[in-house]
Amino acid sequence: QVQLVESGGGLVQAGGSLRLACAASGRTFTNYVMAWFRQAPGKAREFVAAISWGGGRADYADSVKGRFSISRDNAKTTMFLQMNSLKPEDTAVYYCAADHRPYSTLSVTRAGNFDSWGQGTQVTVSS
Repeated sequence: QVQLVESGGGLVQAGGSLRLACAASGRTFTNYVMAWFRQAPGKAREFVAAISWGGGRADYADSVKGRFSISRDNAKTTMFLQMNSLKPEDTAVYYCAADHRPYSTLSVTRAGNFDSWGQGTQVTVSS
């Protein structure tokens, strides 16, 4: 497994932007599919975005397409989530996740398929 630490959460007004980061350590970062999930109070953890080893493939939840962008810097073993045009319904704890299996064989929208998780960072969007 790889150790993950999220940062960058906070309080922002609707329409604003935040950039989350997920720093990885412990294993070869480039071998891992990386993803962001989020969980709002009283709701199940849901998929936000995922990115392949080399960054050439990315997928997004319909609710964030066109507003959020996932990226990774393998040299710095860090993944990012740029969040623009934030809405109150984006309020949640955001978690980064990693898995060592190839992107093509992994159902990235399912949280149970990821074997490493960070502790989460709170994002609150006020109306």
